Formats: sequence, C-alpha cells, structure tokens
Amino acid sequence: MNTLVFDIETVPDTDLGRRLYKLHDLSDEQVAQIMFTKRRQETGSEFLSHEQHRVVAISVVMRSRDTLKLWSLGDQGSSEKVLIERFFDGLDKYTPDLVSWNGAGFDLPVLNYRSLLHCVTAARYWELGDADHSFRFSNYLSRFHWRHMDLMDILSGFQGRGRASLGDIATLLGFPGKLGMHGSDVWPEFLRGGLARIRDYCETDVLNTYLIYLRFELARGRLNPAEHAHEVARVHTLLQDSPAAHLKEFAAAWRV
Repeated sequence: MNTLVFDIETVPDTDLGRRLYKLHDLSDEQVAQIMFTKRRQETGSEFLSHEQHRVVAISVVMRSRDTLKLWSLGDQGSSEKVLIERFFDGLDKYTPDLVSWNGAGFDLPVLNYRSLLHCVTAARYWELGDADHSFRFSNYLSRFHWRHMDLMDILSGFQGRGRASLGDIATLLGFPGKLGMHGSDVWPEFLRGGLARIRDYCETDVLNTYLIYLRFELARGRLNPAEHAHEVARVHTLLQDSPAAHLKEFAAAWRV
C-alpha cells in the first residue's frame, strides 16, 4: 500500500485581487494588503478565502513498500500548474492513501479551485465508484472514508471545537513542530524571494504530519509497537542521510 502525506504553501493570488477590486496600477504587495484588509472587514480575520490563494509549494512524504521519500514537487521555477499536475499525476499513477493536517478544510479545496483554473485533469481523485467500484466506499472526497485521512479532522472527533494546530500537536508528541517559520511568514518570505526557504518549511510540516500519522496508526492498532518503532527509525535514517540543512535542523530539534 502506498501512503502519501502532503502539505501545500500558498500566497495571495494578486492577479485575482486586481480583477476583483480593480487595482491594476498597484504592486503585488499593495494588492495583497488590500485583499487582507477587505477580508478582515468581512470576517474579522485576514485569512483569505480558498479561491484567493495561489499554490507555491507542495511537499510530500511517500511511503511505498520498502522506501520512504521526502521531497517538494517540481523546482523553484515550476509554475503553479506544473506543481498541481504533478500532485494529481501521482494520485493517478499510484492511488495512494492520502494523509494531511487540515487537508480537507484547506489544502484540497485550494487545489480543487486551482485545478479548475489551470484545466488540470485528476480523474482518480474525483472517482466516486462509477468507473472503479472500490472507490464507492473508500474515496478521496468523502469525509468519513479512509482513502484521505485529514488527521486534524479525525483527531478532533470531527468537531471544530476540538481542533488543534499541527505545531501544537507535534510539540505535544515530542516532535520538532515549527522551526523558525509559520504559515503567516510565507507571504513576507515570498516577497523577499525566499521560495527555497518556503519549500524547506513545507517539507518540515509534512514530516511533522507523517510522524503524527505513525503515532495515530499505532493508536488505532494498524501498527504494533515494534512496527511503529521500525517506521520511526526509517525517518531518523532519512534525516541522517540527507545533507539538507533544514532536515539536519529538524533532526537536531527532535533529539532535544
């Protein structure tokens, strides 16, 4: 069975902001600030609605047979369309179980809208059992199915009042959590040209999510203690074998 843990990072879609609010003569930074302000006036929060987000990074952990891999899709020069195509192409090719933290509430709705924008085909993702009957009772879209596990939703008992942040739960379980960057830092970092750092941050988020997933598999009896320890050891090996500075930092924080 293939398991794909994923996370996305986004910035304001300033092209959309220009069209929505007729801001054609302003910079991206100015347009985004107006978008934040209007959203705050409407809702009390500056967090933009899903369709106003543009995807700039998608990071994944893939567990398949005897391999464990971590990477960010595409490269720093890849377009949003290419990132989204690669994500859905992976679903079409491998049909993995998806794992996320708030993926049903944020990541997947954003990807849905952006795939419409870019005309990205995702037949396996949208399958509900018409072409493949195995998807009738286990598909990516239904909230209480297991083909996509939104850990935040599941662990909260499917209740908004029980939800917790990825960083807090990672810290609770002794994992590194957030390392010097948070979601609110992504847009300022993007404006500074720091896409590489954003991709690194996304990878550490997906690592935290994967470690929480392993603990959840232990809790629900899908892994026994020895199997869980073996899977965690794989993560340690992955970190030790990587020369990447952000993964060395993650490994060092995990030992504290």
